[in-house]
Amino acid sequence: MMEPFDAMSANYGSGLPADAMVTWLAAQPGVQRVPSAKVTLFIRRNFLDAATCTALCASVDATRRPSTLSDTNGDASFRTSETGELDPLDPLTIDLNARISALTGLDPIYGEPIQGQRYAVGQEFKQHTDYFEPSGVDYDRFCTVAGNRTWTVMIYLNEPEAGGATRFKAIDKIVQPETGKLLAWNNRRPDGTLNPATLHHGMKVRAGTKYVITKWFRERRWGW
Repeated sequence: MMEPFDAMSANYGSGLPADAMVTWLAAQPGVQRVPSAKVTLFIRRNFLDAATCTALCASVDATRRPSTLSDTNGDASFRTSETGELDPLDPLTIDLNARISALTGLDPIYGEPIQGQRYAVGQEFKQHTDYFEPSGVDYDRFCTVAGNRTWTVMIYLNEPEAGGATRFKAIDKIVQPETGKLLAWNNRRPDGTLNPATLHHGMKVRAGTKYVITKWFRERRWGW
């Protein structure tokens, strides 16, 4: 049985109260907040250097496999990327986790292991949210221990020749891939409820290949 989620005292998987979390991120050098009342979304360009990104791409390639969905919807073309798990004991991964926590203020004890995604020409991830739907058939399986997802941190590792942008439809925002660019967004509203306005689309790559890494944070300590 999951613990009840108390929006008034929640730290949103950060170790900080929700409002302090936003204040922390907004104050970091180079971080820009996307002006929107619907979604709490931050962008930090050049978060990682090109050499680090290249090394991370190789790590993704070393373990990549077809990406999966927690709740299948019958659409075989809904998510067509490949996913690679980063080795948590690799110094590269350890350093990346430390950098993400230092920038965002998100406590690593709430974080899932980092994943990487590879998108070839024609591949995409259609409109989706990162949190698990409470009505989904896999909700108990994925959320009983650590709770639902709270924050998402995503970093582009390269720039495909064409396509591959991330579109947040509800706020009419399209973010173009740039090597080393970080996105961080809260999958909840300020009152703690799940935010459907975080619906986003990993758009089709039209030329080249796109690599990203993604780290999700949970309501409670990661315990899988």
